[in-house]
Amino acid sequence: MTRMKDLSHILKECSIKDIYYGNSGTATTYKIPIYQRNYAWERDEIFALIKDIHDSMVIDKPVYYIGTLVTFKRDENVFEVIDGQQRLTTIYIILTAMGEKLANRLAYSSRKTSTQTITAMSKFEKNKEVKDSDFGEEYDLGIKNGYNFAKEALKDVNMDKFKEYFLNHVHIIHYRVPKDVDLNHYFEVMNSRGEQLEKHEIVKAKLSALLEKEDMKKFCQIWEACSDMSFYIQQKLPNMYIQKELPNKKNVFGTDMSNFIPQSFEELYIESNHTDDKMTTKSIAELLNAPVKKEIAKGDCDSNDSFQPIIDFPNFLLIVLKITRMQEKGFNPSEFTLDDKELINEFDKVKLTPEFVTQFAYNLLLAKYYLDNYMVHHINGEDKAIENPWKLQYYCKKGKGKSAYMADLIDHDKSKQRELVHLLSMFEVAFTAKQRKNYLFYCLLYLFNDWDKNNYLNFVRNLADKYFFDVYLDANKLNERNQPKPNSFDETIIQNSKLNVGLKDINRNFNGIYPQGSSNIPLFVFNYTDYRLWKKYADELRGNRAKKGSKARSEFFIALGCGDFGLETFDDFYFSRTRKSLEHYYPQAKAGEDKPITPEEINCFGNFAMIGSDANSSGSNWNPTVKNECYLDSKSNQVSVASLKFRIMLQMCQDNKELKEDDKRDSGFEWNADDMQKHLEKILSIIMQPTH
Repeated sequence: MTRMKDLSHILKECSIKDIYYGNSGTATTYKIPIYQRNYAWERDEIFALIKDIHDSMVIDKPVYYIGTLVTFKRDENVFEVIDGQQRLTTIYIILTAMGEKLANRLAYSSRKTSTQTITAMSKFEKNKEVKDSDFGEEYDLGIKNGYNFAKEALKDVNMDKFKEYFLNHVHIIHYRVPKDVDLNHYFEVMNSRGEQLEKHEIVKAKLSALLEKEDMKKFCQIWEACSDMSFYIQQKLPNMYIQKELPNKKNVFGTDMSNFIPQSFEELYIESNHTDDKMTTKSIAELLNAPVKKEIAKGDCDSNDSFQPIIDFPNFLLIVLKITRMQEKGFNPSEFTLDDKELINEFDKVKLTPEFVTQFAYNLLLAKYYLDNYMVHHINGEDKAIENPWKLQYYCKKGKGKSAYMADLIDHDKSKQRELVHLLSMFEVAFTAKQRKNYLFYCLLYLFNDWDKNNYLNFVRNLADKYFFDVYLDANKLNERNQPKPNSFDETIIQNSKLNVGLKDINRNFNGIYPQGSSNIPLFVFNYTDYRLWKKYADELRGNRAKKGSKARSEFFIALGCGDFGLETFDDFYFSRTRKSLEHYYPQAKAGEDKPITPEEINCFGNFAMIGSDANSSGSNWNPTVKNECYLDSKSNQVSVASLKFRIMLQMCQDNKELKEDDKRDSGFEWNADDMQKHLEKILSIIMQPTH
C-alpha cells in the first residue's frame, strides 16, 4: 500500500488543464533544458494531431491519450523537461492558437529567441490576425510556423466544443523523476539506447517469440528488410529464393516484372551471410536494457535508388495487419484503427499463434513488394516546376550479375502510366499524414488478389470516383466541417469483407453539400477536380486533335469556359505537395469595396482553388488582375499555381481583361460573381459524371 502511495506522487495521469492551469494557485514553469533539440513538429504532424483529437471528440471518446511527459523538479514550481518537450510545446501552441491565456509557463534555458517567441504568443489577442512582426524582431521559426499551422488547422472546428474536449479529455501521463534518483545514471540509460523503445520493437519481440529458431531467423530477416522504407525490397533481399527451386536459386521477385512467385512463408528461403547470422530478435526485457542497433541486411543498395516513402514502418505494419485479419471470420474492418498510436493495441486483439505470425510475415513481404513497385514514391528533394517528382517504377534486374534499373510500371502505354501516377499522387497529396491512409490499404488489398496493371488502373480510377460520389457527396458520411466521419471510408468501400468500388449513386447534389457561402470544401474535392480536368485533356486531345485551331481543341476550351491558354500546363501538371492552401481568387478582404459581391458569393467553389502556401500567404489579398500578372509571369514559380482549375480561372479573368468591357466591369476587377457561377457550372458539368 505504501508503494502505491509513493508511486502516485511521481506518476500521474493529467488532463491538459492540469498541466497548463493546475490547481495549486501558484504558477508552474516547465523549463526546456539546452540539451533538448529545437521544436521540430511540421504541418502534417500538427494537422494530424488536431484531426485525431477532433475525431475522438465527435465519437465522444472519454479520454484521448497524447503520450508521456517526464520532468525533474529543479526548484519550487520549476520542472525541467527531460522527455516530451515536443509534445508539451505543441500543446502550448494549440492552446495559444485557440486564444487561451495560460496560468503556467513554458520557458527555454539559454535559448532566448525561443522563450521570446513563446512569450509573444501568450500575448496575442483572440481572433486577431497575427503577422510575423508580432513575434518580435527575432523569433524561433519552428515555433512561429507551428503556431500558424495550428491556427490553420483550427480554422473550421467548433472552437468552444473543441476547447472543452482538449482541456478536459486529452490526457498525458506525467512522470516526475524522484529527487533521490541519480540523474546522471538516468541520462546514461537514455543515451545508451539513443531513443525510447519503439512500439514496433515490442510487436516484433512478441511475434518472433512464438517461432522456432529457423522460422524466427527468417521472420527477423523479412522484418528488418521491410522496415527500411526508403529502398525497394528487391534491393534489401537480393538473396531470397524459392525453397522448392533449390539449388537453382530462382529469385522470389523474378528477373523483371514477373509476378511475386511464392505462395507461403514456407516457400521462402533466404541465403545466409555474416550479417544474417547475427540477425536475431530480443525479448522486451533485453530490448529495454540494450542499446538500439538496427541491423541492415547486405545487398546492392545504392543511395541513388532511394526515395521518400509515403508511409512509415509502424503505420505500414497496421495496414498489413488489417489485410491479414480481413480473412478472419467476424472481423469488422471499421473497428480497426490505422494509427500507429494503436499499434500494440491492435496486435493485442489478435490471438497470436505461430501460424498467424508466419502468415503475417509473408503478407508483410508481399505488401512491401506491392508498396515499392505499384505505389508512387516522391523523389528525394523539393518539388520543382515542370519536373514531376512522383515516380511509379518497378525495380528490375535481369539475370545474375546484370545491373539493376528502374522501369515505368505501365511501360507499354505512357498515357495510362501518366494517369496512374496522377491518381495515386492525387490520393497521397490529399492524405499526406502517415496515419489513416485508407486509400493505401484498399490499393494493397486489391493487389493481393489482382496484380494486372491495367485492371489496377481501372480499380484506382473507380476508387477515386467512389471517394468523390459516395463519401464526399454523401451528407451522411460527413461531419459538420464536411470531413469524412470516422469509418466512413470502410463502411462505404468494404462490403461483406470485400472491396466494392461500384458507385451507389451518381445523382448527387454538389451544391447541397457545398452551398454558396461554405468554405468547408475538402482538399480531396479540389484534387479530384484537377484530376478530372487532366483526364478530359488526356482523353479528348490526342494526335492531330491537339493542334491549335482544331475543332476538338476549340471545343475543349469552350467546355472549360475560357480561351485557349495552350496545352503545356496540362502536360507539365502534377500534384505538388505544396498545394495545401485554399485561395480565394476574388479576395475576402475586398468584399463590397467596389462591387456588390457578398461574402457568400466569394465563399463558393467557383471562387476557390488550391495553391501553394507560399503564394497564398504573399498574395491572398491581391486583386484578381494583380494575381494574373504575378501567376502568369513565366518567371514566377509555376509549382505555386500547379492547379488546373486555378489556371482556368486565371484565363477567364485574362479573357475579360482583353475584352475591355468597361461598361460592365470595373478596371482591375475582371472577375465577378457571374464569372464564379459560370466557372462553377462548367466544372460541375465535367466532374459530376463518373470517369466511366
